[in-house]
Order: sequence, then C-alpha cells, then structure tokens
Amino acid sequence: MDITTLALLMLIPLLMWRIYARVKQMLARQQSLIWRHWMSAVFFPLFLAWMALTMADNILAVSCLGAGALAGAWAGHFSLKGTRFEWYGPRVYFTPNMRIALVVFLLFAGRIVYRGVEIYLGNHMSAQELMSQKDFVQSAGTVLPLGLMLGYCASFSIGMIRWRKAHPADTGPDLA
Repeated sequence: MDITTLALLMLIPLLMWRIYARVKQMLARQQSLIWRHWMSAVFFPLFLAWMALTMADNILAVSCLGAGALAGAWAGHFSLKGTRFEWYGPRVYFTPNMRIALVVFLLFAGRIVYRGVEIYLGNHMSAQELMSQKDFVQSAGTVLPLGLMLGYCASFSIGMIRWRKAHPADTGPDLA
C-alpha cells in the first residue's frame, strides 16, 4: 500500500463525519413551504420512473430500485409520525424524525463514498473504463440506497402535503 492509499483510508472517516454533520444540519427545524413539498412530491417519483426506464433491460436493478423505493416510502411514512410541528402565526415549522432520515441519507452517501474508493483502488481498470460500464450505475448495491432515498423523500413530501391540508395554519398575527 502506498502513502496516498493510506491517506485516503484515513480521510474516509473524516469525510463520513462531515457528511453526517451536513445532513444533520439540513434536517434541523425548517419552515414548511408547500411549494417545496410539491416539488419533491413530483420530482422524486418522476426521477424514479426515469431511472427504472433507463434500466429496463436489467431486471435485478429495476427490482432493487423498486424495493428500495417501497422501503423508503414506508420509512417516509413512519418518519412523518415522529415529525414535530410548530405554529407561529401563519407559519408552520417542522422537525423531521432525525434517526430515520439520517439512516436513509447516510446509507446513500456511504454507497457513493464506497464507489469512489472502489474507483480509486481499482488497480486493473482505469476510472474511465469503470465509469463506462453499465454495472457502475445499475448495480444492486447502488440502486437500492438510491431508491430508498428517493422513496423516502417522495413519501415524506406527499405526507407533508396531506398533513398541511388537514391542518391549515393559523391566520393570526405572525409571532416569529
């Protein structure tokens, strides 16, 4: 093992810690804006459908993408039950269930980091050859966390839209 490989292996925990800190910061209390929920509720299922269409010839990849999306939808629904809501006049704020969201996003980030290390340590193939292969994007280990994340985001956004329609914000003075 050369010195650059050792440096890379030592930097991976630092990279994962930074990803964890960034995701945790993104999952803090935030204002519920209905247009953001609609964008996520429309974009993520469309992206899932597009991914499935591009992988139509690889049954295992499509199956893993679908299984990940179903598991993510279940996790999003379950996470919505643990979400805290706060009202400040007409504004609604929410804090998502941190544990479930962190697991979902860190699984995806971990897979991306793993693929990067795999490219770096691939002695018999160049990065260009590895990236040109269909298996790079269509491997079951890659599309499963991708489907999990996309299903989670879509399900959580759809749940937020339904929750906002069932609980309209107070129209009193703005207290924030």
